[in-house]
Order: sequence, then structure tokens, then C-alpha cells
Amino acid sequence: MQRKFLYLVVAILFLSFTSTSVLAQPVEVQDTESIHFDATVIDGHNDTMMKVINEDTWLPETDIGDETSFQLDIPKLQTGGIDAPFFAAYTSGYYDNNPRSISRTLALINALYWTEEQNPDDLNISSTTKEIRQAVKDNKIAAIPTIEGAYSLQEHNALGLLHQYDDLGVTVLGFNWNYSNALGEGADRVYGDSERTPSEGGLTALGAEVAQEMNDIGMAIDVSHMSRNTFWDVMEVTEAPVIASHSGVNGMKNHQRNLTDEQLLALEENGGLINIVFYPAFLTDDSEGYVKDVVDHVEYAVDLIGIDHVGLGSDFDGASMPSDLQNASEMPGITEELASRGYSKQEIEKLLGGNALRVLKEVEKAAKYDPYERGVSPVIKPDYEMGEIIDVRTPLLKADIATKKGPAVDENSLKVIVDGITYEPDYNEETSTLSLQLEEDLQERFHVVTFEAANKTGKVTRETRIFYIGD
Repeated sequence: MQRKFLYLVVAILFLSFTSTSVLAQPVEVQDTESIHFDATVIDGHNDTMMKVINEDTWLPETDIGDETSFQLDIPKLQTGGIDAPFFAAYTSGYYDNNPRSISRTLALINALYWTEEQNPDDLNISSTTKEIRQAVKDNKIAAIPTIEGAYSLQEHNALGLLHQYDDLGVTVLGFNWNYSNALGEGADRVYGDSERTPSEGGLTALGAEVAQEMNDIGMAIDVSHMSRNTFWDVMEVTEAPVIASHSGVNGMKNHQRNLTDEQLLALEENGGLINIVFYPAFLTDDSEGYVKDVVDHVEYAVDLIGIDHVGLGSDFDGASMPSDLQNASEMPGITEELASRGYSKQEIEKLLGGNALRVLKEVEKAAKYDPYERGVSPVIKPDYEMGEIIDVRTPLLKADIATKKGPAVDENSLKVIVDGITYEPDYNEETSTLSLQLEEDLQERFHVVTFEAANKTGKVTRETRIFYIGD
């Protein structure tokens, strides 16, 4: 009996050792296709939505469900095995015109919702790790909404509008493009006015408040495009991991948009992630650039801070691409290059998307409320669909409220929020209708409205819609 037991122990140890060794073994290049397409591949940044919209009206007009001339569309994502791209609502800001910054940001978020509507069998907006995994399981593209350049957030509307962006599914938010704003200093260390007025300092008091609120609601902070000072201030404030959505490493290429070794080590300590950008100007002195340059930056970061803190963030449709990685369909070239350098299957899976999923999950865990508890009751039914065109500049914004089971509506809880500003609405108890008549003309085209109600036990429901003034 003892001898049999000894044999069993030896066998278990042998199997354990051999299975671990297999995982750690470098991948044969011919095996990379199966590894790539079996992995959950996450691309941490693209600007495709700004190509989807009409540049005059900002309404969506180009369906990326079809093949396009863009660097990214659904057929290219499918060919390239990219499961979960971060779709950025990018703006460099409209200096001293906050309503226009709001409108532009909403136009690009609306374009993503329109894209989902055009392609229900192929793409699903996914804002949580649970939704991402489900979309991938259903063989759909998990489209993750993000914001690049939070120029819409100002002292008078920041927290209200931030929560509306959260309602719309925004998962990651970058404070800056390159210009400075009310939240902090951008990489160029100037404001976006015509004089390019120099800025000072890092994170503002408002920026710190927004960062803390993002931690609380489970929205990830994107540190790409921040100045060095703003980055360090964010790292002091945040209690959740951060993401550099599309940056390079300064140790390979000296550039203000790349992270220094000290910043990378801070990311490691924070539990965060750097997604290596594909833009050759950030990677190499060679204007063409190649896949090997992307992986050089990946390898440098891995050697410095470990395999668990590095991912990929292309910047498709926002920058020129390497000669052998011209669009999303050529993404498997990254996996081939990683395999040729001796990375194991497990390591490649982490770099392709596993690390990004981990960070997003940790950001969710750090939140101080459970998003899955919201919306139990009452039920709110706005009069408008997402992206609906309204033909007056002083619209009557309405929604019906009902309770299925449980306590009645608390009338003192009723709110209507427009572009981050909270208003006290009218409530018709007989028809259970919540309404707000706007008295001043809305100047810009895109706006966002939220109807909020709670029952008498405090359960809150919010319904948020983007609308367009089309007069």
C-alpha cells in the first residue's frame, strides 16, 4: 500500500512538473494562429468613430460592418482576431466652448451605439468584464466605449456628466489629449487656445475629485497624453489600477508621449497596465516602423516591470501604422513576433488581452458600489431612443415611470440631468410622467439627458439617452 502511494505521489509530481514546463515552453511559430485566435485579444485604443461620422453634421454615416478604407472595421477585426477594441470618443477640446466639447464627445459615443444598431449580430457594446466575456463567447466584437480628452468636464458639470458617461458605458477615460484642461496638464503643457498659452502644474483639484469619483464608480483612468506631473499626481490620488491606453516606452524612444522607466515602475506598483502603441513615431527613428519595433517596446516593458503589466493599444485610425501592420487584419503578426522571441502561450495570452481583462476587473472590484444592483425598480421609459433627432432647441424631455413589484416611487428623488446639470422636474402622479421643459435654447447639436428615480427603499434607476438637435 505504501509503495502504491509513493508511486502515485511521484506520478502526480511528474505530471505537475511536465504541465508547468509545457506552459512555460516557447511557442513554435507554426502554432501561433491557434494561440492568437483562441486568446481574448484586446486592443486598447482606436479612433475609428471619428471616421464614422459626417464631419459637418457629426451624425454617423459610414457603417464599419462593411469593408472600408479605414484601418479598422468589423471585417478587419474578425480577420485579425481582435475580440475587444477600445473605441475612443476623441476630442482635443474646443477652448472656451464647453458645450461644443460635450457635443463632439457625445457624437462619437452616439456613433458607436449606431454602429451596434447596424450590426447586432457582430458587435455588442460591452462595459464590464462580464459583458466582454459574454460578447466573445457569443462570437461578437466586444466594443468598449472610452473617452480620449475629457475637455467636456468643467467645474459646473464634471461629476454629473461623468456619471452620465458611466451610464452610457464609458469604461476608460483619459483626462487629456495633448492640451491642458480643467482636470490637469496635458503632454504638450499648453492650453488649446489660439495662442497655445503655456500651462503649469499637474492635476487640478477638480481633476483629483474626478479621479476619486472614477475610482468609486469603477471607471478606469487613462494616463496616456498626460504630462509627467499630471501622471504623478494621479498616481498619488488613485486607489485603483490605471491604464496607459496607447503609449510607448521612453527607454526605447525619447518622446513626451512615452513613459519613463520611473513611470513604468509606478504602474507596476499600482497594478496597472501600459498598452504599447503602434505609431512608428513613438517607437523608432525609422519613419516606416515594423512589428518588431512594437514588440521591442513590449519586451523592454516586460523586462522592466513584468509580463503582467503590458498590453497592446494600436491607435488605429488615429495615426500611421507600421509597414507590416497597416490595419487590424494584420494583428496576428504581433503574436508571430512574440512567439519567435520565445514567449510562451500563457505569456502571449496575457499580452494580447489577459492583462487588460485583469486590470478592468480590478477597477470594478475597487468601486464603492455594485453596478449590478442598480435599476431594480422603478422602471423608467424615456420618450426617446438613443441618438434620436429632435427638431426644437427647447425640447420637452419626458419619461414614464412605473413600479413593478415593491415600494412606490419616492417623488423627492426625481431628477432630470442634462449635460451634467441637474434640474428639478415636473411629475404628473396620475400619468406617472416625469418631464422637464427646457427654457433656454440648446446651442450645440448633441446632448445627453438622464432621468433618475428611486423607490422608497432607496433603489435608484437611471435611464440615459443621447439626442440630437436637428432643426
